Amino acid sequence: MTTQLRAAVLGSPIAHSLSPVLHRAGYAALGMAERRYDRFEVDEAALPGFVAGLDAAEWSGLSLTMPLKRAIMPLLDEIGDTARSVDAVNTVVFGPDGSRRGDNTDVPGLVNALRERGIEKVEAAAVLGAGATASSALAALAEICTGEVAVYVRSAERAAEMRALADRLGVRLRTEPWERGAEALAAPLTVSTTPVGATDGFAAGLPAAPGALFDVLYHPWPTALAAACAERGSVVLGGLDLLVHQAVLQFEAFTGVRPGPLAAMREAGETALAAG
Repeated sequence: MTTQLRAAVLGSPIAHSLSPVLHRAGYAALGMAERRYDRFEVDEAALPGFVAGLDAAEWSGLSLTMPLKRAIMPLLDEIGDTARSVDAVNTVVFGPDGSRRGDNTDVPGLVNALRERGIEKVEAAAVLGAGATASSALAALAEICTGEVAVYVRSAERAAEMRALADRLGVRLRTEPWERGAEALAAPLTVSTTPVGATDGFAAGLPAAPGALFDVLYHPWPTALAAACAERGSVVLGGLDLLVHQAVLQFEAFTGVRPGPLAAMREAGETALAAG
């Protein structure tokens, strides 16, 4: 019987994280009362010492949020292909020998969330934003988009970064100025990866029949853009969809149980958000 019964999410700030709610709900659903999942406020400076102090005989894994998804990489023994492709690790799994393997569940989580809603392949797509989540979105679109991806960005530097990533992923990319972001919704699928309020101004300028929208925010929900798309009959996914699908992949990696309890984790997340 395994003794690696502990896991946690690390980041700064971390108090808002729903990861403990999701993972604990998964444990409860499967009768894993012996397992623990916590949250710890850890910044980049404190990360090496925190990780070094963990007993791999007790710990099964870690979830990483900002600003640690790149800072963790030099501390790992192995990095999966997906994480390396986007230069971001959000999951660390401890081997029985103490080894640390890093991976990225945001990318497959995004793909799985879309598949759950019947979106398997699209002929074209768009991304709003160019940060870390946009990189994961582009990697996901590399799997499901058969044509061009348009990325709407605020600066030439960000545009260059996304073009470089697209070249590595084999994605045909064009960059557009941020001010034209409402046009993104003419694509069959748009992934919005921006902070709260950043896309509100696009809601009034949508095409008559916008494509599907995956807006990665979950609070507050719906965003103005998500609400406007839903009113026009679009398929709309939110940040909770991504959060739950990436978390269930972490759950499986930490526990070895497949498939993970997706429904129980989703219900717990919805309840937590409704409670404010």
